[in-house]
Amino acid sequence: MRRLFVCLLLVGYILNLSSINVWAVDPVDELQTQIDELGKLKKMSEDATANLESEVKNIAARVASAQRQVANIKVQLKDLEASIQEREETQAEKTKLLESVVAKNYKASRQSSPLLVLLKPNQAHSSLLNALGMRRAQERNHEQITTIASEIATLQSDKVTLEQTSTRLVALEAQLSEQEKFFEHEITEAKKYQQVLGSKIEELSARQKEIINARSGTSITAVGDVPAADDPKASIEWKASAPANHFAVFSFGAYTHRNGMSQYGAKARADAGQNVEEILAHYYPGTHLEKNYNEMDEINVQGYGRMSFEGQYLQSIYEMPGGWPLEALKAQAIAARTFAIRHTNNGNGSICTTEACQVYKNGKKGGAWEQAVNETRGWVLVDDSGNPVSTQYASTHGGYANTSGWDTTDGSGENNWSERAWETKAGSPWFYKAWWRSGYSSSGDSCGRESPWLSQEEMCDILNAYIVRSGGTNADIGRIQPITINSCHIGGSGGNPYSMEELKTFANQAGGAVTHIDGVSVSHGDNGQTAQVRFETNRGTMTLSGSEFKQIFNLRAPGYLRIPQSSFASFNIEFKQ
Repeated sequence: MRRLFVCLLLVGYILNLSSINVWAVDPVDELQTQIDELGKLKKMSEDATANLESEVKNIAARVASAQRQVANIKVQLKDLEASIQEREETQAEKTKLLESVVAKNYKASRQSSPLLVLLKPNQAHSSLLNALGMRRAQERNHEQITTIASEIATLQSDKVTLEQTSTRLVALEAQLSEQEKFFEHEITEAKKYQQVLGSKIEELSARQKEIINARSGTSITAVGDVPAADDPKASIEWKASAPANHFAVFSFGAYTHRNGMSQYGAKARADAGQNVEEILAHYYPGTHLEKNYNEMDEINVQGYGRMSFEGQYLQSIYEMPGGWPLEALKAQAIAARTFAIRHTNNGNGSICTTEACQVYKNGKKGGAWEQAVNETRGWVLVDDSGNPVSTQYASTHGGYANTSGWDTTDGSGENNWSERAWETKAGSPWFYKAWWRSGYSSSGDSCGRESPWLSQEEMCDILNAYIVRSGGTNADIGRIQPITINSCHIGGSGGNPYSMEELKTFANQAGGAVTHIDGVSVSHGDNGQTAQVRFETNRGTMTLSGSEFKQIFNLRAPGYLRIPQSSFASFNIEFKQ
């Protein structure tokens, strides 16, 4: 019953959580937090429901057992009543016999005279013997009557006990039946609540996707016609000028899906002497180059209508600087051609003009790009069945691609792999960068910050947010937001964030707040992602996985500081002592 009570309390707690504010407008990672919490609640509810269902089965079994015992007791009572009746009849017969013997003995004693003993010794002897026999018979009858009376008393006592037990079992049966009905109702309500949670999770996921475009970069960040200008304070070279005892988070790659070709990687490979086929073979493994593909003559471009596919559309693609090596431009031309054919089903559909598809401008680009398109006419990447493949591409993957692995000169991610990355050799301004301005423009709003470097207090605050979010306090995790959320909106219109002191107080409730960091180290895995981050703090070593740190950093970091990677976590933390 104790376990039933605990389960009941748990379900009651879960059912009271329907008032959680899942509609607050928060950053994408806050929405992820809400999704995670709702997922936990849903799991708790499902676990509690499973326990309740198990308990209902136990109750049903106990009800059935009680019913069987009641039925068995009724049989025993019936047998007892029959036995009592039989014993009572036997006792009546014995009593009647005893009364007869006593009466006979009394009559005989009245008829006998002491003088007869003297006058008729033989008759007197016989009478004496008869009297003694009757006396013994009387005693035996009396003993039997006493035994029968005792047995009847015992049976009567057993009958009372069984009747009392039957009464209790009937009451227990009724009680258990009520509990069974109650828990069946609670299970029904819990399952309804689980459906509500599932719907809320779906709604939050949809809201999250809307915000991801603004913060986590689902759109492709391509090189464009002009290389992106770097932000000096966001580069590693500025570390020497950074304030002492500060930290900065540097991402390997930025807004990228990490699929297909790295444009900066293609540039570096072409600079190193690789031809177009070698470049494509690395970035699109498992494909082959069909050099006489039967492509469409025209394509429908959104906002511009139908036009010549080769003569107009491809000549007006602005996805790579025209001054880059010809072999890299050829790789881009083939990737763009294949993408358009596959995207429009060989001309049966339409294509957009932004980075969501491919950047198209209403004017031929000319120069080396025109040469690259003309020299690769009809060249399309296909699979073994001859169908065009997915030719996604992005400016910078951060030294690793999902489709081809490490993008380094030796194909490995060991030791100082970042120095061997092709994107490093091409000088990609987004290969290793601290993101701290709005958007990915080097002139975007900085939210009043002087640089992307965090002070001791700010980095400790992020770790305290992690401690509090991990549980063990009565804090409202919905208030773990950037402290600047009301002045620098991130995917929303503000919030009610905890102050640093408030978070510190809650962290003290969960084993101690972080007040000082003496060192930090980062390790990476073979999958091109950050595996662990270790902080040496006043409360000992704190170890977070790469994804955990990215989540709490994007959730709490002030201003526009972020790790702009929506599907992976590949970063490093620099510490200026």
